[in-house]
Amino acid sequence: MFESAEKFKVATIQMVSGPKVDANLKVAEGLIQEAAQTGAKVLALPEYFPIMGMVDTDKVSVREQLGTGPIQQFLAEISARLKLWIVAGTIPLESEDAHRVRNTSLVFTPEGKPVARYDKIHLFGFHRGQDQYQESLTIERGDEPVALDTPFGRWALSVCYDLRFPELYRGLQQPDLIFVPAAFTQTTGQAHWEILLRARAIENLAYVIASGQGGVHPSGRETFGSSMIIDPWGAILARLDKGPGFVVAEIDPAYLTSVRKSLPALDHRILT
Repeated sequence: MFESAEKFKVATIQMVSGPKVDANLKVAEGLIQEAAQTGAKVLALPEYFPIMGMVDTDKVSVREQLGTGPIQQFLAEISARLKLWIVAGTIPLESEDAHRVRNTSLVFTPEGKPVARYDKIHLFGFHRGQDQYQESLTIERGDEPVALDTPFGRWALSVCYDLRFPELYRGLQQPDLIFVPAAFTQTTGQAHWEILLRARAIENLAYVIASGQGGVHPSGRETFGSSMIIDPWGAILARLDKGPGFVVAEIDPAYLTSVRKSLPALDHRILT
């Protein structure tokens, strides 16, 4: 539940991350500072924002233990300095397998404290021509869906490929905001990204905050971008097609409540 019916701003950041963590954190810092100047209270970063390596195994070499490391220190410091809630895209955390990581989304409070952790459950696999991806080779999947209650409503955490599995969100007790940090490929993004995002917003009668990687990376990989914020009726409130940047939109708790009252589909569910 929202602590207040007052409107508030959310910013979603888009990046074109490369293989150097320091350089990516510098870009992220600049974008976060600019977004904070708009009055945004909540900010979302994209999947793999601290590193998109030349090869998939590069992220294993910079993985961190939970609670320590330069990436997490950066997030704690900037959220506290700018007084922001930050849904921190994903960062590589240690797994039980020395050759893989957990692809983890952390949530930081305006005091710089991590209050939620979600490890990506669904791991992307795609094979078509030159497009070859198999995340399970370098990522150990999570197994626990995560939602958290905040002053700005109930939030559902998810990552990229999770978007294709609507049952994940159905089990999270009617989230108000759904976060989807992503690095969708150009191929799958142009075909499915917007459709899937709007569907998740409409069927859950929730705002969707989607923050993507968007451009051609040093490795040659191209990500789709099109970061956007979508309202509970499925309308796109703000969108950034390609390149680093951010978009901001206003979240209206009263509007969300009115949509759910006028179309109480969540109360009409029969099958679970």
